[in-house]
Amino acid sequence: MPPDAPITLAFVMTGEVYRNSRAIKQLRTLAAAGYAIKVVHVRGEAPEVSLPAAVSIRTLRRPTAKGPLFFWQIDRLFQEALSTLHVDIVHASDLYALGACRRRADTLGCALTYDAREYYPHVAGTVGKPWSRWWWQRVEGAHIRRADAVFTVSDSIATALASDYGIKKPYLVYNAPPTIPTGDAFDDPGLKARIGTSAPVFVHLGQMKAHRGGPALIEALTHIDRVHLVFLGYGSEKERLQTLSARFAVADRVHFLEPVPPDGIRAAIRDADAGISMLEDTCLNHRYALPNKLFDYIHAGLPVLGADLPEIGNVLSEHDIGLTSRPDRPEQIAKTMEAMLDVDKQAHWRANLPAASRVFTWEETSRAFLTGMTQACKRSG
Repeated sequence: MPPDAPITLAFVMTGEVYRNSRAIKQLRTLAAAGYAIKVVHVRGEAPEVSLPAAVSIRTLRRPTAKGPLFFWQIDRLFQEALSTLHVDIVHASDLYALGACRRRADTLGCALTYDAREYYPHVAGTVGKPWSRWWWQRVEGAHIRRADAVFTVSDSIATALASDYGIKKPYLVYNAPPTIPTGDAFDDPGLKARIGTSAPVFVHLGQMKAHRGGPALIEALTHIDRVHLVFLGYGSEKERLQTLSARFAVADRVHFLEPVPPDGIRAAIRDADAGISMLEDTCLNHRYALPNKLFDYIHAGLPVLGADLPEIGNVLSEHDIGLTSRPDRPEQIAKTMEAMLDVDKQAHWRANLPAASRVFTWEETSRAFLTGMTQACKRSG
């Protein structure tokens, strides 16, 4: 490779790149650092977002199979797509791409990097399935030691991965947003204008999936008047949550809005009274999580109602920007909501939020990401 040629990188992910704010930030950062990136991802339904010219994208059709056959098919698809790419780094953006990425890196004799965006063997989907947990731990263990750099999202997961596999502690790369959104500008009227209310609004960003506190949040509204709840996102639990809203007779105060592109989140939620992250303590992945939405709320200037979990709780208490509640206790959630509407508390938290937003920025956390990539290149020669 000529001295002035860009470093080429294959960026492989099982999901839809346009839906994934972490991937979008990483791609923009890599492009700004002079990398030439070839993305391989799986087809979704999200609209395209603005990405740099250095990023080319190949979209694969999502397999129709379920369960183990799906993962076998996606591995085959990734191997086929990667077989034509000649790059300096192969980056697995999730565990399900890691095997194919490792094989291509071995064939090319190039660097392999891995983003452990979840504590994968311990996600909600493996709860009550010890063989499934064992299998994914075996898969991760078989390849993670080959990686020249490993990244993850929280200190607890970094510590656990180092202990589980006897590897160097992964680079900590928070799911924090940039100080100023770097993509398209969005002129959004805000949630209250969109749902037509001046009443207090609590917003839940992201996917509506099992074990994310949705049912308890809806039931909590039966214990508190005037509060509106907005789900801004998509997911498999949407119909169930709509049914529960009607069953609890709070459908007039529960609103389901379509997701917005990552660059538009701040504008969309800025007039809410608080943001919600209510992961249930059903698995270690939830217990150790620091979700994107937590940092999105901070940058939008919203106090946070968080699940009473170690990593989330530490951020809220250390920076004094909100309260926690048990995610399985609707009455406790309602009382916490009521407490969060106190005028003095709102003013106190909002005064603390700017300092917290300066701590958790993509500009700061991406330094670790670029350092890991640089070191991976050096180690691979």
